[in-house]
Amino acid sequence: MFTNIPKAKVGIVAVSRDCFPASLAINRRKALVEAYTAKYDAADIYECPVCIIESETQMVEALEDVKKAGCNALVVYLGNFGPEISETLLAKHFEGPKMFVAAAEESQADLSDGRGDAYCGMLNASYNLRLRKVRAYIPEYPIGTAAECADMIHEFLPIARAVYGLSRLKLITFGPRPNNFLACNAPIQQLYNLGVEVEENSELDLFEAFNNHAGDKRIQGVVEDMEKELGAGNKKPEVLERLAQYELTLLDWIEAHKGYREYVCIAGKCWPAFQTQFKFVPCYVNSRLTGRGIPVSCEVDIYGALSEFIGTCISGESVTLLDINNSVPDDMYDESIKGKFDYTHTDTFMGFHCGNTCSTRLVKNFEMKYQKIMARNLPIEVTNGTLEGDIAPGEITFYRLQSTSDNILRAYVAEGEVLPVATKSFGGIGVFAIKEMGRFYRHVLIEGGYPHHGAVAFGHYGKALFEVFKYIGVAQEEIGWNQPASLPYKSENPFR
Repeated sequence: MFTNIPKAKVGIVAVSRDCFPASLAINRRKALVEAYTAKYDAADIYECPVCIIESETQMVEALEDVKKAGCNALVVYLGNFGPEISETLLAKHFEGPKMFVAAAEESQADLSDGRGDAYCGMLNASYNLRLRKVRAYIPEYPIGTAAECADMIHEFLPIARAVYGLSRLKLITFGPRPNNFLACNAPIQQLYNLGVEVEENSELDLFEAFNNHAGDKRIQGVVEDMEKELGAGNKKPEVLERLAQYELTLLDWIEAHKGYREYVCIAGKCWPAFQTQFKFVPCYVNSRLTGRGIPVSCEVDIYGALSEFIGTCISGESVTLLDINNSVPDDMYDESIKGKFDYTHTDTFMGFHCGNTCSTRLVKNFEMKYQKIMARNLPIEVTNGTLEGDIAPGEITFYRLQSTSDNILRAYVAEGEVLPVATKSFGGIGVFAIKEMGRFYRHVLIEGGYPHHGAVAFGHYGKALFEVFKYIGVAQEEIGWNQPASLPYKSENPFR
């Protein structure tokens, strides 16, 4: 588990309407906890002994109890109909992500005193949450048996980690975006709306800090760690000492500047003057930090770094940031994909970046080399520092959270895979396949005004990402996804 993302501890509070037996809610809560601990880690949850009935005083007691227990997420469990005022006041005053879930009826043999009507109570709870403008996660079908509700709570954990993490995140930037690179420019107002703290610095500040780390006694230890990681792929050993110096600079900056915030991510500069002044490119160092759960985006992509952090919280693993870069050539598709995988040509594309993907996400023959594109205009020796190799095949989720130029929060999510196809190219790169990618590219990415950078989580996490985006306030109509051909986009020409 990374130290730069939260661990969710969920307080479970049962609620009961005073005209229903309180024992119904209490016993169902006990059954829920037993079902959870039988299947999942008991440390994930805390059973609050206070059962809220109708009293606001009980609400305060339950609130103080879960806070004292160290809970950073909350589940309000409707064991029966539930008291809509007290239960939603609890959600309002709890500072952290919250979820509402309700008990299903248990047996046709006990539909008199044993009937809880939580199916009905959930409607009143959701209505009252809306009146109070309280955001809460409600599963697709929030009514279930003890075992089913336990599964729902487990699915809530990654959502809770991401929501909680954002509220305690500091996003550190170095330098404005490169000139003639408008794609990564976006208003930062939405970051503050999300509860994210922002620290903007000049790359000159970073350069000064880097120079102050010259001769740091820890450099050799980092060099040795890099040598061990790279193995035979260490093609530019002459630059390792400077890269190690830079890594220590970033880590020390994080410790000195995160202040009261618990978690950090970085949007860093990497061109055009970076190479000539630092004498390397930072891609490999970025990959190493991201591999430890500290996302570092390229090209001062603030919302790219934010997206990476969300994916890290949800997956609990490293992510990457790639350009949605180039089409797959006809001959490559015909030779390596057609007839072998269930994808059309326009379902495929190549995701690429210079070398910021951590080594564990690449095929085994990765190499630390020079940056080919930059070396077209600069001496090769100042472009050393990229981690190159094909991205390992497997399931992925391509996604991004973005503020538009007019300060609207948008997001997209699309699940797919990296195909086991040799790219025959350079950088950290893979052949990606997403169903209906061609239409998604045109009617979500282009129509939505998204930049070319997309975050990549290694696994299928679309369900949790979609719920996080809804929870933090992205309007549902502003969340794009790769819709099937039977479901046209609003901007899609019906006569195509």
